[in-house]
Amino acid sequence: MYELLTDELRVEVLDPVADQALTGPRYCTGGYVFQVHDARLGPLMTGPTYPDSFNWFDGQGIPDSFALAPVPVADDPNRALLLGVGVCDLEAPAVVEPCAWTVEQAAAALTFRTTHAWAGLDIALVRTVSLDGRTLRSVTELVTTVHDEAAVHDEPAVHDERVIAGHVPASLPVRWFPHPFFPQPSSEALFRTSFPVAVPENEGYLVDDEGAVRRRVLAPGHLGHYQLVDHTADAPLTLVHRHDALGSITMTTSYVPGQFVVWGNHYTVSAEPFLELTLPPDTPTTWTVTYTF
Repeated sequence: MYELLTDELRVEVLDPVADQALTGPRYCTGGYVFQVHDARLGPLMTGPTYPDSFNWFDGQGIPDSFALAPVPVADDPNRALLLGVGVCDLEAPAVVEPCAWTVEQAAAALTFRTTHAWAGLDIALVRTVSLDGRTLRSVTELVTTVHDEAAVHDEPAVHDERVIAGHVPASLPVRWFPHPFFPQPSSEALFRTSFPVAVPENEGYLVDDEGAVRRRVLAPGHLGHYQLVDHTADAPLTLVHRHDALGSITMTTSYVPGQFVVWGNHYTVSAEPFLELTLPPDTPTTWTVTYTF
């Protein structure tokens, strides 16, 4: 496991090879923040089963995922490329061909690089995790380049709108989201957002008159509640989540969220602002999520 250190924080980041037993097909294996420790207060993040146990599906800390946009490969409907993970058996589920990461470690940053091949494209993915004082920053860079014109033009798995008369290369569908596991605060108020949000009547959450997302009390043994959050955001997100030890943790995105989800159980709350786009070849894109503790 890699570490980033300041006088006040210690951030644990998984090694995609040495810590392979802690990963799986659900979360990106490069740049997976496993835990953030405060020098005085101890661990600051949690997970769906933390601290009682751990499994790769539930995870812990601050993982992120491309897994909701599997990219079809070959002629096997059960296999797909998951960006940041590799070729996976979706039915098992299991990683069949893990991607190979190169890792560069500097004093205050870790950079993870990998390349996937799909439909005549090379997909370059770079994840950089850095720590500056009490701010943890995760930057993702993604670009596709054509390496096989014939394969791109003739790729049968690509939807018609992405290939026109054999002249337009395939575009890559991208659906990514951070999955920070904030501890359940003792207060029913969970977080506030920089834009108005609403939720329909549901068993897990409500939005109060001041715009804060609040939890409802889950029954003992409840496995957790997944809730779509309604919003009309036209600017990036700033989210302030209550934390019993710190007071709050502030999360910001560089992108305007598409779908926005909140999930939680008795251990944790996870606010998940999705980035959704279709990426043409030779069009690099970069996005950032920061957490200030």
